[in-house]
Amino acid sequence: MKPEGISLIGFGAGSPGGKQFRAQDPARGVALDPAFVSATPGDVERACFLAAQAAPVLATLGGAERGKLLRAIAAKIEAHAAPLVARAMQETALGEVRLQGEVTRTVNQLRLQAGVAEAGDWCDARIETALPDRKPLPRPDHRSMLRPLGPVAVFGSSNFPFAYSVAGGDTASALAAGCPVIVKAHPAHPGVSEMVARLVSEAVRECEWPEGTFSLLFDAGFEVGQSLVRHPAVRAVGFTGSRQGGRALMDLAAARPEPIPVYAEMGSINPVFLMPGALAERGDALAEGLANSATLSVGQFCTSPGVVVLERSGAAEEFVRKLAARLGAVPEAAMLHAGIKANFDRAVKERAKVTGVRTAVGAGLPREQTESGHSAVAEAMADKKAPPTGKCSAAPVWFETDAETFCGTAALKEEIFGPSAVIVWCQHRNEVLLVAKALEGGLTAAIHASASEAAEQAALVAVLADKVGRVILNGFPTGLEVSTAIVHGGPYPATSDGRSTAVGTRAITRWARLVCYQNFADDLLPPELQNANPLKLRRMVNGEWTDGKL
Repeated sequence: MKPEGISLIGFGAGSPGGKQFRAQDPARGVALDPAFVSATPGDVERACFLAAQAAPVLATLGGAERGKLLRAIAAKIEAHAAPLVARAMQETALGEVRLQGEVTRTVNQLRLQAGVAEAGDWCDARIETALPDRKPLPRPDHRSMLRPLGPVAVFGSSNFPFAYSVAGGDTASALAAGCPVIVKAHPAHPGVSEMVARLVSEAVRECEWPEGTFSLLFDAGFEVGQSLVRHPAVRAVGFTGSRQGGRALMDLAAARPEPIPVYAEMGSINPVFLMPGALAERGDALAEGLANSATLSVGQFCTSPGVVVLERSGAAEEFVRKLAARLGAVPEAAMLHAGIKANFDRAVKERAKVTGVRTAVGAGLPREQTESGHSAVAEAMADKKAPPTGKCSAAPVWFETDAETFCGTAALKEEIFGPSAVIVWCQHRNEVLLVAKALEGGLTAAIHASASEAAEQAALVAVLADKVGRVILNGFPTGLEVSTAIVHGGPYPATSDGRSTAVGTRAITRWARLVCYQNFADDLLPPELQNANPLKLRRMVNGEWTDGKL
């Protein structure tokens, strides 16, 4: 289980002549072996050609066969978890326990999608039988279902080398739908990407699926990704990353002669609303939980809290002092790679310059910026010394402002990827609601309230339900549980299409489209729509759900 540095094109290897690059160990600041070779235009063409050939074959495979492949991939990843985690630790500086948990989540996602494919009900089969004697016009026989789109390009994310990468949620749901997958590996963790890809390729071969079912392409830059999105064989795109990157892919896909959907998850500020009763009941626990959630994995989660909203009071200021003390005790730690660290530094410096914003917690930021107004956090942190700074290391940097400034400043509503957030002080409950209304589309929003207060939050919940894909009561946004009912998505700019989810059983529908068969003889129909219902699906027949025969 050692990476070789070459793209995987179906069952073969990529060309050796592309531009070379190396993974970096962000904790030590050293390059890792081997050198990786960027895919050539010929590699991209070959991968797309094979995927296009495989697509019609995969579309005819039943749910049992799709489930078998996904379970085989899961078993192989599980069996090789130790070397995979070891390589991922080198390339990402993420901890062993965190990565072991991510491997478990990844294999569970694969098995969850296997179950969806095997059950088959996801295709939403609907039948309206003919009424030849209906007056004034007869009704034709209509039978519709979701069918796979075709080859899907998946972009691996930087912060999840397993769960949102080569065999992550996008790949699992696309294979479950019957779509070939071409993965563009993230250049920050190419070694673990190749190792997982080889396991996927082995499973494809052993299950006797077509060669073009799966390919992996390396690239240190943007050319391969752009070529994939532009290629006419690619029918959809899955992306997890920055707003800038997701927006660029969306624009490329829209500019094609035949535009295609891009399902991009582009980050979120995940506001946390703290009600006075909750602070009175469990202020210490909330301070600890919020600090842990915001600094978990150095704040490098798309669900990391980025905004904290609360009403100004003596109790609230005391809570924030306790929160500041916990944040100040969080040690500096390595970020995923030097690019993320540079972006983090640039973002916090820009935020510190915004009029009406005060530096709350953070080493190396000018003290005078905290003195333009009352700052409970700054007072609590005034005696903290700046920790040493490594090439890719970061410590918490928090800010505070008032509701009016937050609502009127677009820059404060943008995600800072890393351990940073802004505390928004409100004078009364109406201002809390104004802050909620000023938010952009996001992935999550959390409300902490006492039992009596929770019943009074209907207006706030209604606003947040329009703004995000997951509203949380008395919990924190990090720690996404994969389930049949989970929604990991939200209105733009959190995602490119807020009607879908990247996690959970509904993710499969992103890689399919509806097809209606009118007046077909029974033996010409897909099994899902045949009278005998050979797959024993739950179908809507003449307006009623049934799993029986016609």
